[in-house]
Amino acid sequence: MLYRFIDLFAGIGGTRLAFERVGGTCIFSSEINNFSRQTYYANFGDVPSGDVTKIQEDCIPEHEVLTAGFPCQPFSLSGVSKRNSLDRPHGFECKENGSLFFKIVNILKVKQPESFLLENVKHIMSHNKGNTFSTIIDCLENVGYLITTKIVDARAMVPQHRERVFIVGFRRDLDIKFKFPHIPYLRPKLKYILMDKTDEKYTLSDKLWKYLQKYKKKQREKGNGFGYSLADPEGITRTLSARYWKDGAEILIPQVGKNPRKLTPRECARLMGFPDTFKIPVSDTQAYRQFGNSVVVPVVEIIAWAMVECLFKDLALSPLTSLLERSEKFRESCSNGEEIITQPSLGETPQIHSTP
Repeated sequence: MLYRFIDLFAGIGGTRLAFERVGGTCIFSSEINNFSRQTYYANFGDVPSGDVTKIQEDCIPEHEVLTAGFPCQPFSLSGVSKRNSLDRPHGFECKENGSLFFKIVNILKVKQPESFLLENVKHIMSHNKGNTFSTIIDCLENVGYLITTKIVDARAMVPQHRERVFIVGFRRDLDIKFKFPHIPYLRPKLKYILMDKTDEKYTLSDKLWKYLQKYKKKQREKGNGFGYSLADPEGITRTLSARYWKDGAEILIPQVGKNPRKLTPRECARLMGFPDTFKIPVSDTQAYRQFGNSVVVPVVEIIAWAMVECLFKDLALSPLTSLLERSEKFRESCSNGEEIITQPSLGETPQIHSTP
């Protein structure tokens, strides 16, 4: 075991997959959504603990790295817009998810791991005129960490425009000045991840297709850019969201002689950088939600490599070798032979994972 990490707000385990590829052993995870826990168990053999707010910080096992993709809905552009329209609070004032960040802070304060990685939507940096993000950074610095942040677009590694903010922290006494790694440009194209044959159920009905066209025309007349998007197989897609299950409007695949289709759950997994060995044991609706909420695995992996190199400077690790090899094999498997140019209440007992 090179190092131990915990996986908070784990979703389906995209972050765990990335950190395990970089020598880590996950000893604790938490996820409140039962369908996500089902997918997590199917792939890792561990059932995450449920509501992390009901677990005392002292009960969480010792670890060197904390990872967390705390809920983004209270801070995302669409989430804030929706809550405003319903006259509901957003940001830290959102009762359901807004205060979960402070649970992370409490865990960091009590357990003091050497480092952490947090991930969220880009809009969190400008939410409430920047005050929300300033509060986040202040809280993390006040519990003893040096902070580095960066917005990363996954489009260099997967065929999807997906900007997320990553927050890396190292305990101040370690005096580590972290720099985000260069993200290699792999020239991803959508066509590399598309399946040769798909079930007809993914093709839009005439009724839905007519509705989407009418809606887009109406928005265009208003001067808005809202509406469906036909993806270019030679290019990249819009951001895959958790609402994709509704109509697939943000990423539609053109088809010759018939209506466009949605991505399949497997194609969504590929779009997020998951390997084809990743099991999808849930319904299409749940799968779309899960991948739309996930991290892009290879992006997290390359950041994890950089973090591990900072923690273990004497190890002869090459941060790009395994990642590029896996990326190349993945893309070749999806390209049909085409040549690819590479550039609980307080005191609840947590589910502690067994270690080798």
